[in-house]
Amino acid sequence: MIENISQEPAKKVETHDLQGNPNGFLLELFKNEEKTDVYLSATTQGGFKGYHLHRVRAARYVCLKGKVKIIMYERAGSQWARTEKIMDSESPSRLSIPKNVATGIQNIGRGEVWLVNYPDPAYDPALADEQVEYTQAELEAGVVK
Repeated sequence: MIENISQEPAKKVETHDLQGNPNGFLLELFKNEEKTDVYLSATTQGGFKGYHLHRVRAARYVCLKGKVKIIMYERAGSQWARTEKIMDSESPSRLSIPKNVATGIQNIGRGEVWLVNYPDPAYDPALADEQVEYTQAELEAGVVK
């Protein structure tokens, strides 16, 4: 018999857009006690997730399935400056997004898109107010939360 083999449930959470419609799910891939080191973010075809920024964590993405547009807003003086990057599982790449950058994820491919995120530092549910939600209108108006 092989020793030290373990199996445990992986938490899967359905996600929703601002109107409350399902737009995919999050699946914890690797967890270290209470912190999540790696997770999968799946977005339905045509779906959008965002906008939000992290005050503490940088996001680090790899697209495993599909094609996705990552829309980012970074503070530039009194306004937010917009940048877009395309990630495609057919041309694998890694995208690092620093903390304090508002990010939206738009599935622009056929079928579901899968992004692996290995944030730095790991996601810690004990950090209150670490994630800040925005609408596109707020970002374009220069709102800071």
